[in-house]
Amino acid sequence: MPACAIVDQHPVRRAGLERFVAESGRLSVAASARCVDDLLAGDAPLDVAIVDLTGWSGDPALPAIGRVADRCPVVVTMSWKGSPGFGALLRAGARGFVADHCDGHVIVAALTTVGEGGFYVCPGLTGRFEAEMVPGRNVDPAGLAPREVETLRWIAQGLTHAQIAGRMGLTEATVNTYAKRIRAKLNAGNKAELTRIAIERGHLTR
Repeated sequence: MPACAIVDQHPVRRAGLERFVAESGRLSVAASARCVDDLLAGDAPLDVAIVDLTGWSGDPALPAIGRVADRCPVVVTMSWKGSPGFGALLRAGARGFVADHCDGHVIVAALTTVGEGGFYVCPGLTGRFEAEMVPGRNVDPAGLAPREVETLRWIAQGLTHAQIAGRMGLTEATVNTYAKRIRAKLNAGNKAELTRIAIERGHLTR
């Protein structure tokens, strides 16, 4: 079961999220803190963390996200005003985004997905993410074919080649061929690089 950390300056909200996550049966709460400094003062092994940005304003949040991302993948809670842009947060290390009004089920889904190596944007932020990050999302600059783009999306979400083959109605050998072509076109040596590129190009939001 993935171990998560919760960082939120509001004690009542933090306690409620701790309880909901623990009761979900999908994650364990390994750490809970008022701020990033308090979290990083501990040494509990972590698979994913959620950091509330609604009390932050602009760029000062970015170094804090980067420090947490050095330890584990990060989901951020964002408001419509004041939070840094998606591009800056991605560069800082964020791999999941949820709106501040999302319920616990969405937060658990985000933590589980990111903790397993995937990427998550909650439905309430998808339009904003696309508008900011993918102005030309119908064209792939590396010349990936549509089926290669689809394969890249599944790889970035953490699926194995066998699972991707089942989703796309292909043989695993065909998916292997697509993956080799994608790595060559993108000059990517591993899954982490493929995931980063997929995020930057917005292929996870289509």
